[in-house]
Amino acid sequence: MRTQTTNKILMIEPVAFGYNQQTAVNNYFQQKTEMNSVDIQGNALNEFNEMVKIIRANGVDVRVVEDTFEPHTPDSIFPNNWVSFHGEGQVVLYPMYAENRRQERNKNILNYLNEQCCDIMNIVDFTFWEKQNLFLEGTGSMILDRVDRIAYAALSERTDKSVFLQFCKVFQFKPIFFNANQTVGNKRLPIYHTNVMMSVCDEYAVICDVCIDDLEERKKVVDELKNSGKEIITITEDQMLHFAGNMLQVENEDGKLLLIMSQSAYDSLNKNQIERLSLHNELIIIPIPTIEKVGGGSVRCMIAEIF
Repeated sequence: MRTQTTNKILMIEPVAFGYNQQTAVNNYFQQKTEMNSVDIQGNALNEFNEMVKIIRANGVDVRVVEDTFEPHTPDSIFPNNWVSFHGEGQVVLYPMYAENRRQERNKNILNYLNEQCCDIMNIVDFTFWEKQNLFLEGTGSMILDRVDRIAYAALSERTDKSVFLQFCKVFQFKPIFFNANQTVGNKRLPIYHTNVMMSVCDEYAVICDVCIDDLEERKKVVDELKNSGKEIITITEDQMLHFAGNMLQVENEDGKLLLIMSQSAYDSLNKNQIERLSLHNELIIIPIPTIEKVGGGSVRCMIAEIF
């Protein structure tokens, strides 16, 4: 039986988290800070540990693996970009845009998971696309409706159509691709990852539909969500910039549904949006201001779901 949510997740404890120059060229959520590298890492580690503590307290099985100092991987805290898990022992490795992020792919992590909590039967490796400078960054690039077998992808330098279509063919997902933009200065530029502008949950979807500038593409995406039975909860571009699209629904050991979001995301929502989300699941709110500001990603980016 296919399920949209899991009660088992992977998180990577940072040892040298910091501002990644290689990703900043097209991640407009990243911000430079006056903090030194020691304080950035210290704050990020505290935020990470508190996040793990909160999620575990809500009955979710969190598998934590500590990063290593070498090779230097400032974005290792975001594992969902290099790996995804698909039940029946299927694991996927992805081609990454930034060269220093490619070093995050660590077989030792997979060996640990294989020994501790899941039987890895087959690894599907798409990393050969890097030689052609084509990329697909996991469940950052794609939003997966695992029950209805629909994959949504906002195309960008990090999300190539050809690689996306190959993934969908191999894993039997219906591909829905489109262009999504954000305002940077006086320009409309591609959003770096789909998972900052939309999230698909069991009975609903959160989406910043106004980021899809082409009205026909916007209608295509919204219609697909409606046709799959999802209630649509829209967010504004400003709410998206506060990571209100970067949410993840999980379940706890008793099967209770939880929606994990950051404090900044929650604070950006209005009363009606909060009420509608709360009807479907309990809201788990986690403050991670340093990670969001410096890394340009939020709570969903920090979690690789284990199926």
